Amino acid sequence: MDRPKDESPDDESPADARPDDELTTYAAEGAPPLPKPDAEGWVEHEGARLRYASFGEGPPVILLHGGLGHGGDWGHQVPALRAAGRRAVVIDSRGHGRSSRDARPFRYEVMVADLLAVLDALKIERAGLVGWGDGAAVALILAMKAPQRVAGVLFFGCAMDPGGLREVEPGPRLDRVLARQAADYAALSATPDQFPAVARAHDTMRQTQPNYAPRALARIRVPVAVVQAEQDEFVEPEHAAYLAATIPDAELIPLPGVGHFAPLQRPAQFNAAMLGFLGKVMG
Repeated sequence: MDRPKDESPDDESPADARPDDELTTYAAEGAPPLPKPDAEGWVEHEGARLRYASFGEGPPVILLHGGLGHGGDWGHQVPALRAAGRRAVVIDSRGHGRSSRDARPFRYEVMVADLLAVLDALKIERAGLVGWGDGAAVALILAMKAPQRVAGVLFFGCAMDPGGLREVEPGPRLDRVLARQAADYAALSATPDQFPAVARAHDTMRQTQPNYAPRALARIRVPVAVVQAEQDEFVEPEHAAYLAATIPDAELIPLPGVGHFAPLQRPAQFNAAMLGFLGKVMG
């Protein structure tokens, strides 16, 4: 799932990773390489070929990456989950990383169906979901549509209606991220020249989706933690507070000093929130 480079040692400790607040290390090297998977493969679903990889044993946790990223972006989180006795599963969303897509516009509901197809193929009846950006929306929509499949949702860095988005201010940090995403796409995808088209399709989706009313959020009946980075470049902090207040029994977890790319910027901080939540909802 990661870019073509050496796999990380099995005993690598992401908790010891140095902060990368300006994402200069990520821009130069990408996320740390994932460990050797215990299982990996493809699931064919609705015109797309979806790539997955599974690491470790124990209660399953599905890691859902953000827009224009890929499963390898979880290089700091997979070892932490495995060390905590959990099975980590990463998936490249359709049109991202090694996964293909069809000609249809991107839609979150289709990505939710993709996720269910992967869960079914892996015979995972119920899992914890950790979603980042687009992945957070996919996780929460699945919790609405099939709560029996979801032990809990760690929802990070996403708006559930367009009113929660903030106007993005260009800057060097975001430029570094976009350059790395383009390089990773070129290295991983079977259509390496299509990143500009994928980026346009993603931007089109993001302008109107997701768009869920308070009454839909209020019907969620699985544990949810809304994690909001203090400096998130894409989501208004008031929106995160609204989600936590509207989703029954949801908790709001602030991450000070980081932005939308907290899992890469300060992985120990993000991992502490992730593992703490999963420990409460999965034991």
